[in-house]
Amino acid sequence: MRFFKQLERENRVNLIRCAVSALLIAVAFAVRAAVNGTDLSDTAKTVISLLLFAVPYALIGYDVVWEALKGIFHGELLDEHFLMFIATVGAFAIGEYPEAVAVMLFYQVGELLQDVAMDRSRESIHALMELKPDKARVLRDGTEIELPPEEVLAGEIITVRPGERIPLDGVITEGRTTLDTSALTGESRPKDAGVSENVLSGCVNLTAMIRVRVSGVYGESTVAKILELAENAAGNKARAENIVRRFARIYTPCVVGAALLLAAVPPIFGGEFRVWLGRALMFLVVSCPCALVISVPLSFFSGMGAASRKGILIKGAYCMETLAKTGSVVFDKTGTLTKGSFSVSAVHANGMSPETLLDIAACAESFSDHPIAGSIIRAHGGHIDKSRISEVNEIAGMGIKAVIDGKTILAGNDKLVGCPSGKCSECTHTGTVIHISSDGEYCGHIVISDEIKPDSADAVNEIRSIGAERIVMLTGDGEEVARETAETLGITEYFCSLLPADKVSKVAEIRACGGGTTVFVGDGINDAPALASADVGIAMGISGSDAAIETADVVIMDDSVGKVAKAITISRRTVNIVKQNIAFSLAVKIAVMLTGALGITNMWWAVFGDVGVTVLAVLNATRMMISDEKRKKRE
Repeated sequence: MRFFKQLERENRVNLIRCAVSALLIAVAFAVRAAVNGTDLSDTAKTVISLLLFAVPYALIGYDVVWEALKGIFHGELLDEHFLMFIATVGAFAIGEYPEAVAVMLFYQVGELLQDVAMDRSRESIHALMELKPDKARVLRDGTEIELPPEEVLAGEIITVRPGERIPLDGVITEGRTTLDTSALTGESRPKDAGVSENVLSGCVNLTAMIRVRVSGVYGESTVAKILELAENAAGNKARAENIVRRFARIYTPCVVGAALLLAAVPPIFGGEFRVWLGRALMFLVVSCPCALVISVPLSFFSGMGAASRKGILIKGAYCMETLAKTGSVVFDKTGTLTKGSFSVSAVHANGMSPETLLDIAACAESFSDHPIAGSIIRAHGGHIDKSRISEVNEIAGMGIKAVIDGKTILAGNDKLVGCPSGKCSECTHTGTVIHISSDGEYCGHIVISDEIKPDSADAVNEIRSIGAERIVMLTGDGEEVARETAETLGITEYFCSLLPADKVSKVAEIRACGGGTTVFVGDGINDAPALASADVGIAMGISGSDAAIETADVVIMDDSVGKVAKAITISRRTVNIVKQNIAFSLAVKIAVMLTGALGITNMWWAVFGDVGVTVLAVLNATRMMISDEKRKKRE
């Protein structure tokens, strides 16, 4: 009953039709058996049998017959409706009433299973459409008003109550809560968030009211980007899908011609027309390419649905097919393998405590908007009394000169400050070094570095374990930073000091080496050319720029580089299922057509060769989705 309630209205009606038709067929068999035991004439028995089976046939097959007749009048012949119509009407004509009704019933059962599987698969992608909230509670002039998210301006404060979706990206200004990010990222565990933390549109606020300062308009929000991508997700057809459809357009006329020859030629040489007509009709039934035409796109759709539940949006079947052939994976460093946000990794003080050195540096950098200045201020973490600071000058490309507590402070590179012999040898960390001096006396240095993502090393190992032949890192950073990052992650091949055009050239060189398709993983606007030039481009969905996300073929919604391997694995499993369905369908159909033409198999085998194979192919196509749901329940 629960399954019935979950079905779409049209599928509920079709399920009832199938059930009632099956019951009527059973009644028809019973009544026919009783009638055959009477003294009625053979003609009367035939008429009664015809009427008994015509009723369930009309109930279960009226829509197929109607579609076939419309196709005939519109010149659109030789589709599956036409084949079902000709085959079943022909079976009635030669007195094979039960077989005719069975063919139509099983065909409708196969169609019903296909629709149910497609609906369940589509739900995984269409569930993304529920990410968009209908309203946002905005504070204007001290009053809370409800507006569509599209009308909220950047910088405004919105209120999000427990149970509501966050309508726009922003930063929490008041309150602490727990967020459900599963619909957005595929992560089932709730995430705690408090003041000053970033929140993404589409997440559900679970426990407490929060206020959020909106960081951008709706069109720039995470949920808007994902919805746009989801709407276009099924647009690209895979090569296998296109080949199957082209094959069906050639295959169907050929088998219809073969069936006509099978019915017409043997009787010329003495064969019994009724026997060969029956074989020709069976040939038509089994020849219907439903299993291929239905299961191949359904397999790709199921694969994309399984990926979306993992927080991976694959933009089309063609992208999935190409991703399955991955041989080389090329990573951008900053923002992909690393967090892309600078942080203080070491403080080396000379003649003072590290806390004092950091305090001086934070005061000097407090008037700068440079990312390095921001990292020093965050590391300081305390209150900065700007009344201590005067005469601040930012020297482009070198650093800051400021007067702090009456002393002239220099904070910048060695060209600005200088580095006394032996003092810098203490630094064993790789990164950007900020030297500090006070009234010409060297005070020490601070190392700023980009932190590696926690899952990057495991991601590289997992990609290597699934058979990637080459793993390469590209970066605009210098040799020392690039080498340390690559060694930490276990990447043996890297290229440094690259401009965006250089990255494109490197990707082209790697592609030229062959060995499978080349995947490029990046996030920044400068990565867009490389993403476009690779066989498959994978972008980070949160930190990724608009250009990167629009250019990429795959978007990882939560920026987890570990999901690159998952995307490749899901794509490979999907393509394997497609290949299995094609091979199985063709093998069974060819076998049944040949044995049927020779009179070895009958119409019931034809039913299995068409409908049975279609049902098995559909079930196999949804195996990815079913197994994914089981794994999700276990988790």
